[in-house]
Amino acid sequence: MSNSDTLLHPVTISQVMINFAARQGVDRQTCLLGTGIAEEDLQVADGLITRAQEMRLIENLILALPDMPALGFRIGLQYNVSTFGIWGFALRTSRTLRDATALALRYLPLSTAYCQMYTFVEGDDFGVAFDADDVPRHLRQFLLERDLATGLNLFKELSLAGFDVQAIELKGEPLAYASCLEDLSGVRLAFHKPRNTLVIRRADADRPLPTFDPHLVQVLDHQCRQQLERRQSGGFAGQVRQQLLGPLGLVASLDEVARSLAMSPRSLRRKLDQEGTSFRKLLEEERRQLALQLLENSAMKQDELAIHLGYTDTASFTRAFRRWMNCSPGEYRKAAPRTPD
Repeated sequence: MSNSDTLLHPVTISQVMINFAARQGVDRQTCLLGTGIAEEDLQVADGLITRAQEMRLIENLILALPDMPALGFRIGLQYNVSTFGIWGFALRTSRTLRDATALALRYLPLSTAYCQMYTFVEGDDFGVAFDADDVPRHLRQFLLERDLATGLNLFKELSLAGFDVQAIELKGEPLAYASCLEDLSGVRLAFHKPRNTLVIRRADADRPLPTFDPHLVQVLDHQCRQQLERRQSGGFAGQVRQQLLGPLGLVASLDEVARSLAMSPRSLRRKLDQEGTSFRKLLEEERRQLALQLLENSAMKQDELAIHLGYTDTASFTRAFRRWMNCSPGEYRKAAPRTPD
């Protein structure tokens, strides 16, 4: 598993996608189906979800809006500097666009990005390249377009119309909806290029930004670093998850997990509290995720499923599931999409 797979994403990013879908007539339940994201999770301003949860939501959107060209690009255009909280504020206070881009890439997991990104200079051009090769194939075009559109919006907003993006360059053959992308972006597209890039003039990259604030640069850099550490699912929470999903299983107690980590239960409880979580919360999250996967992708009976998840009886599992999803396991299984054989 790559480091990016273990990083948590802000739930506000998903809320933007859900709001976009609602304007197209897609209800919230359709967006959240099978994600494990509860309605109340969307109301937590600094809430975090996993990469897998966000990707399932994107899959739901693609299935719900199959005839909308440039869907990823359209959604990427919904994001702006303020969407990203501290990360966006830090970009706004940077000295130049080059500095803002460097900071953005340093703390990229605080954004929407799934592509690997890097900057380059060629002649009079400054570019940001987007490499989507590590993105799952069925989501690659959507997420490449979303990342490009988000980057385009941020460039425009940071410059306050002080310069223009010169071109969007794309690898491969021209897309069937290329004219739609040009209309949406207001930028010319070029194909058969060696990489996917946003290109601006080199001189514009080094022009001072009108919102530069030297007093805030270091403060916000530090806050971005702290946020990035918080979003990593490593630390003691990550170690507990590894034990629950590995050798000990979901029947493990706090005492057993603490013993496996060579520490006292009290110390483990304190460490998890410092990371903003608890053993009970981690256990519930892992049970919920596994329950959803088994209900969607297996024919396992509910009594067997309850035992597998570490519950003493089916009734206890059913009560927990209703608390998570506001429906019974059976109701959820009936509503869950089926993968064709």
